[in-house]
Amino acid sequence: MIVRSKPTCYGVGSSRMKLFPTLTLLILCLSLPAVRAENVAKSDAATPRPSSSKVIPPDINDYRTVIAPPVKPAPVRVAIFNGDGAPVSGIENVCARVDGLPGATITRLKPQEIVEKGLQEYDVIVFSGGSGSAQSKSLGEEGREKVREFVREGGGYVGICAGAYLACSNFSWGLGVLNASTVSSKWMRGSGYVEQEVTVDGHPILGPVEGVFKVRYNNGPIIKPGDRADLPAYRPLALFRTEVAKNGTPAGVMVNSPAQAVGEYGKGRVFISSPHPENTPGLEHLIPRGILWAAGRLEADKEPTTPVP
Repeated sequence: MIVRSKPTCYGVGSSRMKLFPTLTLLILCLSLPAVRAENVAKSDAATPRPSSSKVIPPDINDYRTVIAPPVKPAPVRVAIFNGDGAPVSGIENVCARVDGLPGATITRLKPQEIVEKGLQEYDVIVFSGGSGSAQSKSLGEEGREKVREFVREGGGYVGICAGAYLACSNFSWGLGVLNASTVSSKWMRGSGYVEQEVTVDGHPILGPVEGVFKVRYNNGPIIKPGDRADLPAYRPLALFRTEVAKNGTPAGVMVNSPAQAVGEYGKGRVFISSPHPENTPGLEHLIPRGILWAAGRLEADKEPTTPVP
């Protein structure tokens, strides 16, 4: 059952459990011990299953490298959340991007490790796609406070899709490290390839990119400024220029809303991405740039001559 108040966005290679016909399910249940059947049902309901049916077109951006590699990347120690609400496929997509950064390391951390050891050994924590509310529940209040403390004291936060939801300030279960709210409670907009364009604030971080380009989108947050007086306003790095609006979600609100945005929380930096550039051909370097910026280790690019408003 889909709970509307719990935004979920899965990476390519994962899907919800398919429902079996009642008779088939009955036969299966009768053929298994009762305890085993109960455990399997609970596991399947909580864990997205991988699927190889979705293939991203390699020419989605005309075989161009839209986002260039970062200039002289400095070594960075990255932690990535590895718990409920973060499917393996999404984690591996991010790990593949970080592995391409010279001198970078990435460590998968279970929620309990964050609670017990904190994040002081790392420069950035990444929350990938999946379910923001499930990630929050898995962390628990103590784990959420550990993440807030890490960023507040100068650490970096990078949230992708579900991780972007988790960063927002309008959910009771959110971290509240970004002064942003979602425009509608109807989050299940669907998936597809949409166009986005880099803003003036985005050029020093994402590079001197001109014109629109495509990115994979899957139920990511559509944000607007939040109402937290104790947090600074976020800055959009790129804006959606087209949209997906399925399943009765409001049309028109996605166009010109932030695709990527940044903000500050205490002494730390927050970078979020609503869509999934980490496995969109041509955008492989976008998340590494966000990670380096969040760590305070990105050498800024020169701005283009024709800025985007």
